[in-house]
Amino acid sequence: MITEITGNPFALLSLIAAPAVLTNAASLLALSTSNRFLRAGERLRAVIAKVEKAETKDDKKFWLRHMDRIEKQASLLLGALRAIYVSLGSFVLTSLVSIFGAALASQQFHPWDNFMMALALSIGFVGAIAIVQGCLSLFRATRLSLINIHEEADLIRQRETACFTDNVD
Repeated sequence: MITEITGNPFALLSLIAAPAVLTNAASLLALSTSNRFLRAGERLRAVIAKVEKAETKDDKKFWLRHMDRIEKQASLLLGALRAIYVSLGSFVLTSLVSIFGAALASQQFHPWDNFMMALALSIGFVGAIAIVQGCLSLFRATRLSLINIHEEADLIRQRETACFTDNVD
């Protein structure tokens, strides 16, 4: 195994660099997701104020529907954050297991080589699956935001059209 790593520069590079790059990517994703989660909380408070100020039953229904979507979005973002944290921990653990496995291989504890390699790969796959799951949750949360944006834009257009029609008459 040692000759395979030293004979192939890409093997050593991927042993160290791949988990490091994935850890960095997961960290950035966790940071942006936590910011989105906080923004959803701010947006929820703003919508609650609009629900309380709503003058008509239709307006109240409109903003309550948005509030429900924002609540679902926050749940999706929290699930995404949880999955991203699992992936982050998995990638860090994969690096540690790989380094430990390389140290054992250098001491020629050959019975452990295959076990450590399988363990590192398994933990790495857990991380990869978790980050994909987190990304899917982020996609679903983004879709909910887009629905709210479209509905709010339609509401503004309707009000402006009604205002323009009232001024023309």
